[in-house]
Amino acid sequence: MERALLLSVHPRFATAILAGSKTVEVRRQRVAVPPGTPVVLYATAPTMALVGMARVAAVQVGTPREVWSASRSRTGITRREYDEYMSGATQASGLTLEEPVTFEEPVPLSALRSTGAFHPPQSYRYLQGEALRQMAAASPVAGTTLLGVLGTPALA
Repeated sequence: MERALLLSVHPRFATAILAGSKTVEVRRQRVAVPPGTPVVLYATAPTMALVGMARVAAVQVGTPREVWSASRSRTGITRREYDEYMSGATQASGLTLEEPVTFEEPVPLSALRSTGAFHPPQSYRYLQGEALRQMAAASPVAGTTLLGVLGTPALA
């Protein structure tokens, strides 16, 4: 089974990623995932739900300046927002995302917590095995999409 990446993003960025208008998500640290890795999008407050998925097409790791130069028009943020977010960072990652899929029904945090100890990450974390199954169990609709994209057999 594949490993997936769970990304916490502000609702406005989740919406833009799923709409295809934001194709690069930036992070203040090195994110080492191979192209093709599934990405599960968790929209932070006030949404507080899993809202969709995408796949990593490419990852660029470099200085904040290098990452901005390569992807500024695709980040969905202003230079000022980028500079504020990257303040003090020596390394940055630009995750190019493709194939966005919006869940028909968002999976709220309360549902995720009802199936196990779910804690949204501050930035991102890796998911596999049991954590993915717990997330899929929280919502039959989103779970089918999640498991299908991950190539995982449906829950028994």
